[in-house]
Amino acid sequence: MGDTGQVELFFVPHGERPGEEVKLLAQLRLQLSSLEELLKSVNGHWIYEDRVYRFYHQSFKVFELQQNTLEIVAALQNLAPHLDLNNWFRFILKEGTGREFDLSETNSHWLQETRPILEAFFHARYFLEMACKYGKAIEELPQTMPSGWAAFLYLYNLR
Repeated sequence: MGDTGQVELFFVPHGERPGEEVKLLAQLRLQLSSLEELLKSVNGHWIYEDRVYRFYHQSFKVFELQQNTLEIVAALQNLAPHLDLNNWFRFILKEGTGREFDLSETNSHWLQETRPILEAFFHARYFLEMACKYGKAIEELPQTMPSGWAAFLYLYNLR
């Protein structure tokens, strides 16, 4: 681990970088301001703070996170619409979106019904955060790859 606290995962010599990574970074830098606005929005009181509280309060409002999750995913997919997102991530999304609150059933199975919603949101939010962090931090593909950038590349199956 370096002085920056980042784990260096890979060393890839210059000239051996896949073109898709270069295109992804270029799109990321072009769309950075809108991604940062989205991150600011989902990190705000009424989404991140309140909806996690609603999970513990056992309120149907936790279900509203699904729309925020899908909004994040759309923005991330827009960076590389021709690339499929990671299979594990898509599985998490499938499990955590498309759910509806049912007064007679949901409360009696609260954890099984709502934990996947939070999980999908947290994963999407993580990738959005990494997009914003590394969209600002790197101007060209790094020699040593920080963990967050490597994870972001996994989202697009580039690792």
